[in-house]
Amino acid sequence: MNHALPVCRAGWRDIGDIVDLVAGPFAESATGAWLVPDDRRRRKVLTAVVRVWTEHALLCGEAYLLRDRSAAAVWLHQYGPTPASHGYGERFAVACADHLDRFLQLDDALGAHRPAGPHNHLAFFAVTAQPHRIRRATALLAVSNARMGQARVPTYTEATTTADRDLYARHGYVTHQPFTLPDGTTTYPMWRSPGLREPGRRLARPAICPYAAMSA
Repeated sequence: MNHALPVCRAGWRDIGDIVDLVAGPFAESATGAWLVPDDRRRRKVLTAVVRVWTEHALLCGEAYLLRDRSAAAVWLHQYGPTPASHGYGERFAVACADHLDRFLQLDDALGAHRPAGPHNHLAFFAVTAQPHRIRRATALLAVSNARMGQARVPTYTEATTTADRDLYARHGYVTHQPFTLPDGTTTYPMWRSPGLREPGRRLARPAICPYAAMSA
């Protein structure tokens, strides 16, 4: 399969595109409904929270987009203790509105299963539901995995659907013991060792077209 779809590194001016890609499916998920039961407010609250999370990720990691803005991958560098950015806690609480306790429960459930050692965490991976979705997902995952592999540390993510679990497995991720989120969603923690080649590809530095990140 051809993975040559153009992938670019995202910067601050791309946050809106990333948030739109992530917040839509999140609002339609069982976890999103549990976090914000009021369906009239759900999209607004989740959009605000995802924006806070994404801004934090760009300070403590990196993100990639297909150039046509149809897919996004947001990574956190977990190489040691990561201090929260200035005002993060207050902004996060404001974004959560009346649902802070549920967001904290979700964070505790996910955090309990994340690896303690240095790794890159694929925090968000979103692809629009349009033709060739699998091809787009595969292209973005291959390039961003290769970029993260340059650090020679493992990568980690959580899959909440069997389709995502199987996609990650095809890229060298190994499924660990599943666990259940507070809303009942079965979640598959997945681990990828450094130095793995993508199927059918040589290990090489990926061709990344970086965006000039705007200062915060």
